[in-house]
Amino acid sequence: MLLAVVVAVLDVVGLAMVLSASSVQALRESGSTLTYFARQATWLSLATVALVCTAKVDYRRWQRLAVPLLAATTVLLLAVLHPAVGNEVNGARSWIEFGPVRLQPSELTKLAVLVFCADLLSRRAHLLDDSRSTLRPVLVVGGLTTGLILLEPDLGTALVVGAIVASVLFLAGIPLGRLSGVMALGAAGALALALGKSYRRDRLLVFLHPSTDPLDAGYQITQSLTGLAAGGLFGVGVGASRAKYGFLPNAHTDFIFAIIGEELGLVGAVAVLALFLAFGVLGIRAALRAPDRFGTLVAGGITAWVLAQALINIGGVVGLLPITGLTLPFISFGGSSLLVTMAATGILLNIAGQAVPDRPPSAERRTSSTASRRP
Repeated sequence: MLLAVVVAVLDVVGLAMVLSASSVQALRESGSTLTYFARQATWLSLATVALVCTAKVDYRRWQRLAVPLLAATTVLLLAVLHPAVGNEVNGARSWIEFGPVRLQPSELTKLAVLVFCADLLSRRAHLLDDSRSTLRPVLVVGGLTTGLILLEPDLGTALVVGAIVASVLFLAGIPLGRLSGVMALGAAGALALALGKSYRRDRLLVFLHPSTDPLDAGYQITQSLTGLAAGGLFGVGVGASRAKYGFLPNAHTDFIFAIIGEELGLVGAVAVLALFLAFGVLGIRAALRAPDRFGTLVAGGITAWVLAQALINIGGVVGLLPITGLTLPFISFGGSSLLVTMAATGILLNIAGQAVPDRPPSAERRTSSTASRRP
C-alpha cells in the first residue's frame, strides 16, 4: 500500500537524520555517537510493531475504547502535573518515567481525544444542529484536555489537539457558522496564552525579527536559518552539518528539519515536504472512501494531526511560525511521539484497507449531513 511506503520512507529518513544530528551531542554525553540512534531504532522497532497491530485490528473496535482511553489519558495528564510523578525537562513537566522508559501522556491524548470525538459525532450524526448533544461535549473534552496540557506547559501539543478537534468537527458537518466562531475563539485564547508568559511572548515576537536578539531569544531560529542557508541547493552532505556541533540546540528533536536542509539542501527539504504532502493526499483519500462516518472522522483526524504537527514544526524551523517545541512526525528523535503516531497510522492503514474504491461518500453520510442543515 502506497501510504505504508510513504510512512516507511519517512521513518528511514528520520532514523538516518537522528544518527547524523545527534552524533556530536551523543559523543559528548556518553562517549558514543550511536546513543540516540540506538534509542530511536529501539523505539522505531516498537512503533512498527504497534503499527502492524493496529493495522490488523478493525478500526470500529476503537469505538468501544473511546471513553476508557479518554479517562485513562486524563488521569495521566493529571498525574504528570504532580512533582512526585511528572519529570520536568526544559521547563515542561510532560513526562512520566517508568525505570529507563520515559513516556509523554499528552501524545496519547491526541489519539484518545480523536477517537472520543469521532465516536460521539458519528453516533449523533442526526443531532448536528443540537449543540448541546454534539458541539458542546466535544468542546468540553477538547477544552479540558488542552487545558491540562497547557498546565505542563506545552502549547505546541495543545495546538495539535485543537487542530484534531477542529478537523473532526468540520468533517462531521457542524454548521460552518458555529465552527468558525469556535475556531476564532480558540485562536484568540491561544494568542492570549502565548502572550501571557514572557518566554512564550518572546518566542511569538522574536520569530518576526530574530536578528534583533540573535544571542538570546532569537538565537535558536537564527542558527536554524543559518544552517538552512548553508545547505544551498544540494546540501553539504550527510553527516557534514556544522550546526549540530553545539550551535543549534535540539538539533535531533525539534529542529531536525534544519539539519535536513543543511545536509540535504533544498532538494532534500522539498523531498521531505513532498512525503508529508503525499501522506496528506492518501489520508484524505482514505477518509473520503471510508466505509462509514466513524472511519471518515478518524482517518481525517489522523491526517490533520500529522499535517498540523508537521506544519507547526517546519514553520517554526524556517521562521514562518513561532517556535513551539513540537517534534517533526516520524523523523524527530522522541519515543512517545513516534510510538503513538505510528499506532495511529496503523489505524489509518486499516481504514484505507477497507475503503470503498471509486465511490463518493456513502449515502448515509450525505443524508445525515443534509439533514443536519435542514431548518
